[in-house]
Amino acid sequence: MAVQSSVVTRDLDKIAAQTGNVYQSVVVISKRARQIAVNIKEELNNKLAEFATTVDNLEEVFENREQIEISKFYERLPKPTTTATEEFLEGKLNHRMRDEEPKLD
Repeated sequence: MAVQSSVVTRDLDKIAAQTGNVYQSVVVISKRARQIAVNIKEELNNKLAEFATTVDNLEEVFENREQIEISKFYERLPKPTTTATEEFLEGKLNHRMRDEEPKLD
């Protein structure tokens, strides 16, 4: 049984190529990863909200197999940073630098 490594070596030159600076590239990737994480969290919370209960008695709360399967599905999804890095390296992200304030003479 082969175990896949969760650590992938990345070529910094490829990461820096799109912005000309590895640090700017990391900022772009991290902002996209944050967007992905927020979207996934909202989606998961919406799906799990269907199972929310107002019962305070623990005896009346039972395991819901569908809820468990939904949670397991989201646990198996690739990490947002991995997805964002792949999107960036494949050129699927649009990014731009904010314009600097014009200097007054």
